[in-house]
Amino acid sequence: MKKLTYTLLFASGLVFGQFFENTEKFSKQDSLKGSNTKFRDFWDVKKYELSVEPDFKQKSIKGNNKISFEIIKDVTNPVFQIDLQQPMKADKVITNFPIANYKQDGDFIFINTQKSFKKGEKFTVDVIYSGKPTIAKRAPWDGGWVFAKDENGNPWMSVADEGIGASIWLPTKDIWSDEPENGIIMKITTPKDLVGVGNGRLIDKKTANNKTTYTWEVKNPINAYSIIPNIGKYVNFKDTYKGEKGTLDLDYWVLDYNLDKAKKQFQQVKPMLSAFEYWFGPYPFYEDSYKLVDTPYLGMEHQSNVAYGNQYMNGYLGNDLSGTGVGLNWDYIIIHESGHEWFANNITAKDQADMWIHESFTMYSEVLFTENYMDKKSADMYAQGIRGNIDNDKPIIGKYGVRNEGSGDMYPKGASMIHTIRQVINNDDKFKQILRGLNKDFYHQTVTTEQIENYISSQSGIDFSSVFDQYLRTVMIPTLEYSQKGNELRFRYTDVVKNLKLPIIINGTQTISPTESWQTVKLKKNTPVEFNKNYYIDYKEVQ
Repeated sequence: MKKLTYTLLFASGLVFGQFFENTEKFSKQDSLKGSNTKFRDFWDVKKYELSVEPDFKQKSIKGNNKISFEIIKDVTNPVFQIDLQQPMKADKVITNFPIANYKQDGDFIFINTQKSFKKGEKFTVDVIYSGKPTIAKRAPWDGGWVFAKDENGNPWMSVADEGIGASIWLPTKDIWSDEPENGIIMKITTPKDLVGVGNGRLIDKKTANNKTTYTWEVKNPINAYSIIPNIGKYVNFKDTYKGEKGTLDLDYWVLDYNLDKAKKQFQQVKPMLSAFEYWFGPYPFYEDSYKLVDTPYLGMEHQSNVAYGNQYMNGYLGNDLSGTGVGLNWDYIIIHESGHEWFANNITAKDQADMWIHESFTMYSEVLFTENYMDKKSADMYAQGIRGNIDNDKPIIGKYGVRNEGSGDMYPKGASMIHTIRQVINNDDKFKQILRGLNKDFYHQTVTTEQIENYISSQSGIDFSSVFDQYLRTVMIPTLEYSQKGNELRFRYTDVVKNLKLPIIINGTQTISPTESWQTVKLKKNTPVEFNKNYYIDYKEVQ
């Protein structure tokens, strides 16, 4: 199974691979994309009202995005930066405030103003755009639009842009730290025989001139890369889930010939929601519903519009990423991408360098779901199995301010770190309250690594700062060297950060606190020491 897993990872282009360009040489454009620059730091997005109309034959799109915003500090004659990546073009920019001019320079639109702005003032800028967007070669990993055909030859279109940015097709303030607090309105215009599916709820549908416009509304804040139109020969079926905040509407949009398969496979949604509400708290977007949508690529966590392309099979395209067989009991894309509704969509990292906040917790959500859906033994097997995918090639945290992610180890290694922290806390009620507390106290917020680290340490009453340093900022695996004579155990840590504080439980009940210096303890029984395999550390017997 392990060999199969590695083969699968290689063939798929690495399921834990990079979304962002991997380089240590960063340009001015990287900083403009990834930093809260002087062109961005004085205004806060409140709402997007956008339209999009794709042309399947021309592989082009056109539309507009009206951006409502509020000034957050006094500023005189500022320059606004709107992101729109080449080869997309801004055909026209309309503002309700005086401007000197605007120009499109590379991947940015710069709007030069002619007035002083006061904190608290509210304005709009409407960008009309068109062009042939970047086409994804390997969505969702590289990013871009997908102009595909379904099995019956019908047009099937969508886009995935987490790494490359929503501005690959949509004029936005394309930085993770600024989400439209008041949500979005999205109009999708399609040929009348196709359906346009967006985020949130369908609030209007109009047909004219052989075209249909579907209008979708999101009431909650939303990260820009989650704003996704899907166009295809869709049919719809619905259900409801009785959850912690009442009745949650379940909305499923699938290709017409997948209807029967979807009705069967999507039965996993309710146990998934039950497990995640137990561990993480209420689904964060009751107002916008929960939605799964057939997409021409594997999957993505688009908020209230989860992309599904796992071919109606359990596992990851029918395979188990843990190599244990446990992952074949459930549909990887339903579970993983839905877990992101809590970690990525409810709690969003301010900077891509902290993307582990999305992926580590969400991969660990697979473990937690398994525990509820099956049993704890199976969950532990799965947690231990996914370590086979860890490369330890570079740190999990990337470079800040330049749209750079860290290692793809943020998936399995990050999840293994969380499983290790859970062992140290050694109190699942407290562990659950920390996870629920994160989603409550950082509800609909963008956050930093520092905030998450400090929260877990403070709420647990345990200083995990050195543990985070070890797993997030180095490629070293803590190694416990030990030797045993009778009931005497001698031990120390190697390959660790200075003063690593990572106590471990041995023989089921006895706790030791290794350091880099040799220590000796008496065991309670004169039998070979038993180590808890749920800690992500190596054990090495020495003479």
